[in-house]
Amino acid sequence: MKSLAPSLMAAALLSLSPAIFNPPASIGQVMDVQRGATLFRQACIGCHDGGGNIIQPGATLFLKDLQRNGVDTEEEIYRVTYYGKGRMPGFGENCTPRGQCTFGARLQENEIKALAEFVKSQAGQGWPNIESFSD
Repeated sequence: MKSLAPSLMAAALLSLSPAIFNPPASIGQVMDVQRGATLFRQACIGCHDGGGNIIQPGATLFLKDLQRNGVDTEEEIYRVTYYGKGRMPGFGENCTPRGQCTFGARLQENEIKALAEFVKSQAGQGWPNIESFSD
């Protein structure tokens, strides 16, 4: 019975923790979230800190704005991140037209996919603090 006590206590704590309601299914998923958070901090946070938008207030990364702007799927988030839209530059390696694309570093397709997954996930959660995904 004594050997079960720590396990039962851990299970009880985990079941009560709000951060565990939607736990990642695997270590790979945890790594993907961390990678997405890292890429977001590197490429997006300058304009989209906390899911907001300092350039265009109606184009935040909050679910209601993503839905209103027709960018509420991972595929659409990927497309806008790759090619840009309006004032947002594209970050894809083959982004065109040139004037719509970032003058900074370009992102690889798998990086943009990780970003799109991260943004969609965060939007669905109301943009909790991404500092918890530190490197």
